[in-house]
This record gives sequence, C-alpha cells and structure tokens, in this order.
Amino acid sequence: MWPNTKVSKMLKIDYPIIQAPMAGGVTTPELVAAVSNAGGLGTLGAGYMSPEQIRATIREIRKMTERPFAVNLFSPEPIDESPEKIIQMNKYLKHYREQLGIHSVPDMRKYTESFDEQIGVILDEKVPIFSFTFGIPSSNIIHQLKNKGTMIIGTATTVREAILLQENNVDIIVAQGSEAGGHRGTFASPFQNALIGSMALVPQIVDHVHIPVIAAGGIMDARGVVASLALGASGVQMGTAFLTCPESGAHEKYKEALLNSTEESTVITRSLTGKPARGIKNAFIAEMEKFQGDVPDYPIQHVLTREIRQSAAKQNRPEWMSMWAGQASRLSTTWPASELVEQTVADVSRIIQQLGNSSIQNA
Repeated sequence: MWPNTKVSKMLKIDYPIIQAPMAGGVTTPELVAAVSNAGGLGTLGAGYMSPEQIRATIREIRKMTERPFAVNLFSPEPIDESPEKIIQMNKYLKHYREQLGIHSVPDMRKYTESFDEQIGVILDEKVPIFSFTFGIPSSNIIHQLKNKGTMIIGTATTVREAILLQENNVDIIVAQGSEAGGHRGTFASPFQNALIGSMALVPQIVDHVHIPVIAAGGIMDARGVVASLALGASGVQMGTAFLTCPESGAHEKYKEALLNSTEESTVITRSLTGKPARGIKNAFIAEMEKFQGDVPDYPIQHVLTREIRQSAAKQNRPEWMSMWAGQASRLSTTWPASELVEQTVADVSRIIQQLGNSSIQNA
C-alpha cells in the first residue's frame, strides 16, 4: 500500500515523487507532463529561460496534462561583478573557444534574466506550484504567490536554512543532501559547511520544522523512497533518475555518460557556472582545477562558459560539456518517465509490505 503523505495531499498528486527542476533544457514539456500524468509532480526548470519562453513552455505543458506541475526559478543573490576576474577568465577560456570555432567573447551587459519578470509570468499563468533555489524570494513575492493560491517549495541544505524557509512562509522544504546532482542550494553558509548527506540531513530538518519535508539527493528507485519516508520525509525529489528517460532533453552523450558512470564519477565544482554543483568529472573540470585565479561568481561564469558548453554539445564533445549528476547515477535506467514512476510506486508498495512481514531479517 502506498502511503498517503502530507506532500501528496497538499500538492494534489497521487504519489509524492517530484521530478527535480533541472534547468538548461533537460526538463522538456514532455518530461514534465509525463511525470505529472503518471501521478507524480513534473517540474519545469526555468531558471535560465526568458519570461516569454517560460510562458510558452507552461502553455505547452498544459496541452499535455491537466494534472498539477511546478515551475522552478533561481532566487537572486548578491554578485561580485569584478571586471578583473572576467578578463582573467576570458583569457583562460580563449583556447577552448578557438578549438571550438568560437570567434567572440560573451556580451556581459546582460547575464541573467529578470527574476521579477519571470515571477510575473508565474503569477499571470497561475502556476499551481512554485519552487526556488539559491535563497529566499522577498516577502512581497511570496505574499503575491500565496494570494494566487500557489504552493511554495524552497530548498535547504542545512537545518538553519530550513528554519529560515519556514519563517518566510514556505509551504514545503526540499532537504538537499550532498549526494544530489546539479547546483547546491546552499544560501546561508559557505557551501563546504553544508555538504551533509541525506541520511543525516533529512531527520534533523524534520525534527526542527513543522512543515513537510521532501528528501533529495541520491534517490533513484523505491529503496531510496522508502528510506526517505522512514527518515521522516513526506516525499522525494528525483533528478538524475529522470535524465536518461526518452523524454529528457539531455544530450545523448550526456545520457551515455550517465549510463556508464559509477559512484566515483562525480565531483562538486564551481568551474562551469561559478556556483558549486555536482556533475560527472570530465576534461574541462579537470583542467579548470589548474586555474590559478578566482572563478567569477554565478551567473557570470555560467555566461562565460555557456557558448563553450553549447558548442561542445553540438560537436558531440562531452569532455567540455556540463553533465550534472548525483552520486547514485550508476542506477540510471532508460525507462520512459511514466514507467519509472509506475515501477517506483509498485516497488515501494512491495518493499513496505516486505518490511511489514519482517522479510528483511535475512537480507
């Protein structure tokens, strides 16, 4: 029997399985809709998208599903806009651009989309669930979202961050363990102090807040779901597990790398975007470790390397691409998204029944 948790009730979904909000084209309308139609919660990672792109994609998703879905954005942070760091990094990246046939440097007059304009689309389109990472939106924005009836999900990597989210009227907290792929959501302390594994992080957050907690990081199948529920979570967020689905927008070389990866394949790096993120270690990450200067802050470094990563993808050169992944990527499958959700649901019910029958005593 599948547990009916607070998260599934609040989000009006059948199963508290949330497809993580992976930005950069991975979370296609097809992927989001497939997860939602299977009874989970599909999420559009819209952090890099223009307001017009967000609106158009939301409407595409609505053509494919009538079920709830979420949209995720990056909450703005203070940025060190040091010209010296940008000049130094452009010099270092020059040889990559030359090898890929890139003949210009990025235009730095605009390196991020307007968060207020992105939020405006969320409000206009009456998106049922809004999630965010990297900080906390203003109280005014949260108030506007609540007035529209939007459920709000924030990301925490420490107990302190979880408490701050609760104090700012967030409805649900994602507890992001250090195993998680992609960007770290840390915002209240140096990221090095917040690399806490899910097994330790989830129960501590659960014990210190009174709102539901979603476990994230290293969850690839029903075993991770059941473990998360046992730790006190009311649901799970799975990202890497959905990257290799046919509906995913991940590059084929990226999917291939995931399917051939091990638990030792990933590292946390700032070299690709300026913000700590876990991904498969490749030549670019290895070479950037030799860089003697200071890597510019996110999103400046993201813009400086973006065309390199995009051109590398077009030329099928994964050694210079960004390939975010969690530490359990070895468990990746090629199942369609709906099948992944359905199989997870069935296996959770089976495992819970086995536990009830004490059949794990000889495991």
